[in-house]
Amino acid sequence: MSLDAVRTIADAVLYEGYLLYPYRRSSSKNRSRWQFGVLGPPRATAASYAEAPDMAMQCLLSPGDAAGVRIHLRFLQLQAREVQRLEPDGSHTPVGELTVAGTELLSWDEAVEREITVAAAPLDQAADFAIEIPGGCDTEQVTAPDGSPAGRIVRRRWPLTARLRTRVDADDGYVRLSVEVRNEHPETVAGKDAAIRSSLIGAHLLIEAYDGAFVSLLEPPPAAAAAAGRCRQRRCWPVLAGPGGSHDVVLGAPIILYDHPQVAEQSPGALFDSTEIDEILTLRVMTMTDAEKAEARSTDPRAAAIIDRCDAMSPADLQRLHGILRDPEPWWDPAADARADPDTDAVMIDGVPVAKGSLVRVHPSRRADAQDLFFAGQVARVTAVLGDVDGGVHVALVLVDDPAADLHDWYGRYFYFAPEELEPLKEYRS
Repeated sequence: MSLDAVRTIADAVLYEGYLLYPYRRSSSKNRSRWQFGVLGPPRATAASYAEAPDMAMQCLLSPGDAAGVRIHLRFLQLQAREVQRLEPDGSHTPVGELTVAGTELLSWDEAVEREITVAAAPLDQAADFAIEIPGGCDTEQVTAPDGSPAGRIVRRRWPLTARLRTRVDADDGYVRLSVEVRNEHPETVAGKDAAIRSSLIGAHLLIEAYDGAFVSLLEPPPAAAAAAGRCRQRRCWPVLAGPGGSHDVVLGAPIILYDHPQVAEQSPGALFDSTEIDEILTLRVMTMTDAEKAEARSTDPRAAAIIDRCDAMSPADLQRLHGILRDPEPWWDPAADARADPDTDAVMIDGVPVAKGSLVRVHPSRRADAQDLFFAGQVARVTAVLGDVDGGVHVALVLVDDPAADLHDWYGRYFYFAPEELEPLKEYRS
């Protein structure tokens, strides 16, 4: 299967948390970035607050005779964008911002996508691959409307050094593939900025199988359940990727996902902001002032694309973001199943049937909710006896002495306890 179907998800992982609403450099939220999948330099000082240098995952395959895998390590390399003002003597001075012809240019940390592909790794032996990403420096001249020089933008990248190792073990007729990625930056790093410059950011893995099929670790077939339970993960969680039913690609992500994750077809583009709801975030972008939008556009080209996309959305586009009900399959249809009725169902407690209208004394015991402690010894009236899909029974209550009991009853705000936490009462006088 082509990886094109998976890359949309992989790119969402790559840029998750890259830039947060309101997408401006001045926002306090954007002064501490790069939240996910950061592999920090191993020799960073404590004051650097660097992330751990490694991640590792294990997955299961059902192999054929010539089974192998192709591994793609994807991450971001930090790129510092420094704006420099041209001085009268011809020198350049780094500045936080520079306005040229009404356009504000800001110094900011960007990122460059990197992908390292380890092709045709066999499943009959361990493998070890060194990864070297060079640093670099690019300069972009900035000119005034009359063509005269006004300054420049300097983009710097720092070299990255890492290692990818694989190990293969047989387990109950399956192959357990272990993949570890480790930052091996050789130098001591001091300071938070220096640490992130030497980090792999948003690191994740795409692994393709040929002549073999990956096994779901979330819902393994019965024969693979024990082997799946022996797989261990460290800061990287593998799920089946690609169309539902496919088993030839695994995504090892720094965030926990379900098998075959998808981006909703209603979503017009990435928003980067830690799984925020598209509709809410789009509406918030549209309420930003012109000055706020201008700063966001100057902060990062990807932020500019978000602002432009939101501003261009039509009412019909917004309506598409409002949501859709997928595969509605109610677990209980009261019209078709008269066996369950919360208004008449009862549960036996100490040999006494308890149903709607019964009085009980509450003895919280099974939960750690601090609020439950205030209910200890209180008398309550049962409003419903409910069953869940797992066969459990829950008793809905309102406290008799609660001045707002009638109000809670009116809009259905109840407290729920297990039968063993309740004592039936025949009579009660306040």
